Amino acid sequence: MIRKTTLLLAGTAAFALAGAAAAHQDSGIPGADIEMLEAHADAEAAPEPATPTMSFGTWGVDPELLSITVDPGDDFFAYVNQKWLDANPLPAEFSRFGAFNLLREKSTTDVKALMDELVAKDPATLTSDEKRIVDMHNAYLDVEAIDAADLAPAQPYLNAIVAATSLEDLAMLWADPAYSSPLGGFVNVDAKQPDRYVAYLGSGGLGLPDRDYYLDESEKGKAIQQAYREYVAMLLGEAGYADPMAAAEAVYAMEDRIARDIDWARTARRNRDLTYNAMTMAELEAMAGDFPVAAMLGKIGLDASPIFVVGNLPPSDERAKELGLTEEQLAQIGEGMPGMLKLLNDTPLATLQAWSIKEFLSDHASVLPSRFDEANFALYGKLLQGTPEQRARWKRAIAHTEGGLGELIGKSYVERYFPPENKAAMEELVANLRVAVAQSIDEIEWMGAETKQRALEKLASFDPKIGYRDNLETYEGLEVTADNPLANAIAADAWGLRDNVAKLGQPIDRTEWFMLPQTVNAYYNPTKNEIVFPAAILQQPFFALTNDPAVNYGAIGGVIGHEIGHGFDDQGSKYDATGALRNWWTDEDRANFDARGDALVAQYDAFCPLDNGETCVNGRFTLGENIGDLGGLSLAYRAYKIATEGKEVPVIDGLTGDQRFFIAWAQVWRSQQREDNYRQRLRTDSHSPEEYRTNGVVRNLDEWYEAFGVTEDHAMYLPPEERVRIW
Repeated sequence: MIRKTTLLLAGTAAFALAGAAAAHQDSGIPGADIEMLEAHADAEAAPEPATPTMSFGTWGVDPELLSITVDPGDDFFAYVNQKWLDANPLPAEFSRFGAFNLLREKSTTDVKALMDELVAKDPATLTSDEKRIVDMHNAYLDVEAIDAADLAPAQPYLNAIVAATSLEDLAMLWADPAYSSPLGGFVNVDAKQPDRYVAYLGSGGLGLPDRDYYLDESEKGKAIQQAYREYVAMLLGEAGYADPMAAAEAVYAMEDRIARDIDWARTARRNRDLTYNAMTMAELEAMAGDFPVAAMLGKIGLDASPIFVVGNLPPSDERAKELGLTEEQLAQIGEGMPGMLKLLNDTPLATLQAWSIKEFLSDHASVLPSRFDEANFALYGKLLQGTPEQRARWKRAIAHTEGGLGELIGKSYVERYFPPENKAAMEELVANLRVAVAQSIDEIEWMGAETKQRALEKLASFDPKIGYRDNLETYEGLEVTADNPLANAIAADAWGLRDNVAKLGQPIDRTEWFMLPQTVNAYYNPTKNEIVFPAAILQQPFFALTNDPAVNYGAIGGVIGHEIGHGFDDQGSKYDATGALRNWWTDEDRANFDARGDALVAQYDAFCPLDNGETCVNGRFTLGENIGDLGGLSLAYRAYKIATEGKEVPVIDGLTGDQRFFIAWAQVWRSQQREDNYRQRLRTDSHSPEEYRTNGVVRNLDEWYEAFGVTEDHAMYLPPEERVRIW
């Protein structure tokens, strides 16, 4: 399987990636070995900031937190959130903290309560499932035992890499889920024929988060590159290399070649037309040269796929012309899969072995001796994200166990923490959002009748999923040991691969979820045309039965609208009502839609938060999420009006219903972050920064201007003709 790439669940759009930094670290993403930052505490040192909390008053927003010094029309994000931000400095374990993190911490604490009860039980009374959960959790927590075992649990895997005498030997190891591979694949619904499963293939290979890190010529960029080399050398030295720095330089040179010539810019990877390239096994073999692609895919189990969809196949001149790619867009496309296959054929076996050893040790750093875990965190936590301290081990133990047996835990989670009335209220919200979308489509002036009819057909086929799936996974066949967390991590990966590959030749499983019930997030999946809202996100500040309706519609209503909006964003709109990737637009309507998207790109390109305006949001890369936000809030507002039609909407604490609606949206994005984390997200996150998910959206909505009396004298004012309204 490919690891550390964005290939998995290609096409699925998530609402937000709150807490992604910590999850990234937990998964053992390669980092860099830098000198550990020393904390010199003394009796007079300032106390460590407490984990922030939030108050939501009696109706969903605490009016005491609204600024009395910031005008809503000058900076709406600050008007709603600045007082809280000023009062809540970031604790050492967080690279960012906001509303999503607040709920993530609550979810982690809620799961810990369940875990503590299991751990406290008499082992003889545990069911087999409970024992697996306890053993996986406790093995990860036992750092003393991990340190005492040293590299003994890892040694068989390292020995296997060293024992490889050919590229074919190494390729067979890469087909094993215990090892990272520079290329590989997974099974998902065929985007062109969504009634079957096929294999999706691609390549990765980078140890730093993005190709831009290798291309960065700044002083900071070069320092990161050197720190990464030193980290690789540290890992190879631990593995027994006589000259680890020389081997590390060879690994870095290989990755640098991938970054400069083979990898694609993230913006190019978003283009669903460009990344769907169906090939036969014979065509793959012809492209692979001496690389044993058929044998590798056969060992994984992917050879049974009717076709192979290659996500990074450079287009021919004819195909580029057909897709209307500009010179700028073509410049974002690297050599892709053909280049990677050539690189693997040309690279010395010793370098590929060193890369594989580095990957194995870095991927599994959190379940290896502490020196590996600490070195891994030094880059991804400290240097790249500016986070002073590692996330508490008990919290990472929860995440680790959820990664292996998450739906078993989710069963207990929903029984205790997800009341049925929450689901019923959400179903009503979704129903009103669907009515709102239908009304909006009907009223759109720039779209013709034929395209409108197809858009309505797509809306009618949306499949909303709320809370959790009924047939939660039991992980049959996943064996857990009580004293080997590395073995448990590898076993979980192997089970996940078997489960994924087993889909080939089977009917489409429409009950499957790609998030746990206890996950604070939501997503849209275009090939199944489904919107999914796990139980854990259905809490404050997103939703509460006690909230004023304006707050629920402005918060969770905006989330629902956002996910529906992904079905009609610049890429999701390429899928029809059946989930098939095909053009269902007239040329004129598509041109009208794209023109509005281009205008939104220009708006977000102008948001430049760092380096005195030199480092900016990438409006093209974030376009899908920005359309989701803009359309989502617009549709949620319409749904709010549907829900309150004919009802008296009171003024509460001096705020009208419309004002409360928009404040609720801004409150969702209450968040702050460290500058290094901000820089990484601008490079790698398809979501715009939180302040622009607030200000960048509301300044396009006439209703916001009316609610807060915003005029041309305010900093956020946009002339009516420059406001973008898509859905």
